[in-house]
This record gives sequence, structure tokens and C-alpha cells, in this order.
Amino acid sequence: MTTPASRLHSLAHWIGIQPASTPTRIVQAFIGSALGILFTGMVMHLWLGKVGNLPLLVAPMGASAVLLFAVPASPLAQPWAIIGGNTISALSGIVWMKLIGDPAWAAGLAVATAIAMMSLGRCLHPPGGAVALTTVIGGPAVVGAGWGFAFLPVAVNCLLLVGIGWLYHAAVRGNYPHRAAAYVAPPGSSVGYTIADVDDVLAHYDDLLDVSSEDLDTLFRQVESRAWRRLHGVIRCEQIMRMVEPLALEATLDEATRALAAQGLRALPVVAQDGHVEGLLGLAQLAGAGSVAAAMETSPCLASGDTPIDEVLPILSGGRYHEAIVVDPQGRYAGLITQTELLGALWRGHIAEAIAQKSV
Repeated sequence: MTTPASRLHSLAHWIGIQPASTPTRIVQAFIGSALGILFTGMVMHLWLGKVGNLPLLVAPMGASAVLLFAVPASPLAQPWAIIGGNTISALSGIVWMKLIGDPAWAAGLAVATAIAMMSLGRCLHPPGGAVALTTVIGGPAVVGAGWGFAFLPVAVNCLLLVGIGWLYHAAVRGNYPHRAAAYVAPPGSSVGYTIADVDDVLAHYDDLLDVSSEDLDTLFRQVESRAWRRLHGVIRCEQIMRMVEPLALEATLDEATRALAAQGLRALPVVAQDGHVEGLLGLAQLAGAGSVAAAMETSPCLASGDTPIDEVLPILSGGRYHEAIVVDPQGRYAGLITQTELLGALWRGHIAEAIAQKSV
């Protein structure tokens, strides 16, 4: 039985409501697209002047600007998609006009061929369909330009627009060409997939998603992180750090050897008289000669007390560091976190999650 709610749900699929954009992104897209089209047109006019009756700025560049400045993270908006997609599409239209000569027949074949060729070239770009259509129905001047139209003005327009887009996004601290942000899952979260698994699923997915596998991977891991923190809360470094007696900067290696043995640790923080952390001395440095100051690691892993431990985990599990020194806002020693403390926090989180699941 069809209910009003189900009808509304079905209607929503037709409407396809897009996620809301922020005011900052709207303003940046407005300014960026205005500057991109303005400067592309100006450079074409000042540099090349008027080339016969050809337009120096083709209309599909407006659609390319929408992608470039409004959704710069989209795979459809990347440099190769804009430059390669539009140029290949123009060539597709030219081919069919030369073979058939009748715009009525060439139009559909030009757009269809453009889609196929862009897909094969991994440069699918929606405005490319408009470029292919322009080469067919653009009039005698466009048709008469032949192969040259694909390069001037189409390819040159694309190069200028992408160049301006790259400079603009760099000026506003954007991320273009887009690179997916690396993300490390929090401790205790169960990540049962790899980026190769995401690629394999996308390869067998019936629809093309306008998002890269790297961005999907980052999104999934952030969702897992949010869920893990919702279950266990945020565990901060100050909650698990160990209070150990640090080494003085003036200590000798013999004193350091005795201090490490007495506290049962592999490494100890080295601090100045005012408590400021100067380094970390581990068992590996004891074989050297000289003082603690000369033998210590001068760039240890430092973390503030309010740093979530999931930000420290990838550092301590990366192979170089096995300890993190917790410092106050002035850089003074506050405590030490070893892999033992991290394992303990992970185990407690695992037990808490198991109890929570049994109680559901």
C-alpha cells in the first residue's frame, strides 16, 4: 500500500536535494568563477586578438567553471578532466561533422562519442558534451575551422581556466588539484578494509560516483572515528600518561643507565632546570660516549595533555618513536606515554565496547 510518506520519499529521489553549501564556499565559488571567466576572456583577447569569426571564449567554459570553483574536489573537475575532456569532445564533434556533414545526424553521435572517449581516457567532464555539440551546431565559422577549433580556442581556454583556478585555490588555501586527506583510524576501531577493497567495489558498482576512492576511504574512516568516540568518549593524553622522574640535562650516561634500570623504562625525557623538555634518551643512546645532552634524541614526539590519544597512536606505532612526552603549554615536562599505556587504553576500550554490545 502506498502511503503519503512513501510517496514523499519517492519524490525526494526525483528532486535529488544536494547537501547545503557553506556561505564561505558560495562566496569563493562566486569570486573564483567570475575571475576565471574574466581573465580567460581577457587573455584570449589581448594575446590572440580576433581569429576570424571564431569565439575566443566558448560557452561550455561556463559549465567547466562551475565544477572548477564550486566542486573542486570532484574527479570531474580535475585538470585532466577539464583539459582532456573538453579537447577530446571537440575532436569527437569534428570527426562526425567531417564524416556526415549534417548537424542533425552528427549532433547525437558527437555527444555519444565524446562520452565514450572521455570515459576511456578517464577524463569524463560533463561540459565536454556541450563542447561536442558546439563543434556541430556552432555555425560555418566553427565548422570551417576544422581540427584547429579543438586547440584554439577550446584547449587554450581550458589551459587558461585551469591555470587561473589553480592560482585562485592556492590563494584561498584550497586543495586543487584535489588530494584526499590522509586519515588514521582511532585506537580500537575495527577497520576491516583497505583502499584496494574500495577500488574493487567501485569497479563493480553499476553507477559512476562523483567521488574518488581516496575520499571515500577518508570519509569511512572518519565515520568510524566518530562512532568510536561516541561509544568511548575522547581519551586524552593527560588521562593515561605516566609520571616518571626525568633526566637532568647535566646528567651523565652512567646516571642515565641507573635511572632507566630503576624505573624499568626504555627511555626517559631529558629536561632543563626550568622543566622545559630538551630531548629523550633511550637505551640505544647509552652505547655512545659523552653526556646525556650529546647522546639524547633532540626531536622527540611531544604532545599536549589535551591531545586525543588517537592522534598519538599512529606516531608511536610508526616505528621511529616508542614514547611520547606530554608537555604543558609552555613546553615543560608533564608526563610520559609509552606503548604500554596505549595498549592499556585500547584494552579498556575493547572491554567497554564488549560490555555495551552485550547489554543491548
